[in-house]
Amino acid sequence: MKGDSTINRTFDLNMDLQLRPSLFWDFNVATIDLEKHRATIIERITMRGRIEEFRAMLQYYGKETVKDTLLNTRYLDKRTLAYCSTIFDLPVTEFRCYKLAQSNPEHWNY
Repeated sequence: MKGDSTINRTFDLNMDLQLRPSLFWDFNVATIDLEKHRATIIERITMRGRIEEFRAMLQYYGKETVKDTLLNTRYLDKRTLAYCSTIFDLPVTEFRCYKLAQSNPEHWNY
């Protein structure tokens, strides 16, 4: 079956992180520096990427690096914030983006 071959993908620990061009439309993915632009890559994959990309990112950068970057990011949408809180077993109040959102209240959302 066609679909079965894509379900059991595994990632080689020594591989480069493969970036989807549609996710990084404003960068040249062939020349992007994975260390220099680490925060942008982690934020973009976390908020807009697929679960396979998120897992590959965790393997490439390590869980602690991803966690520290996401704790200090200025913006995560509510769903992504809840997901990160669950994945890293941290309360949402630990995230910088949550603190910033609390200090800048929005208009009522109907």
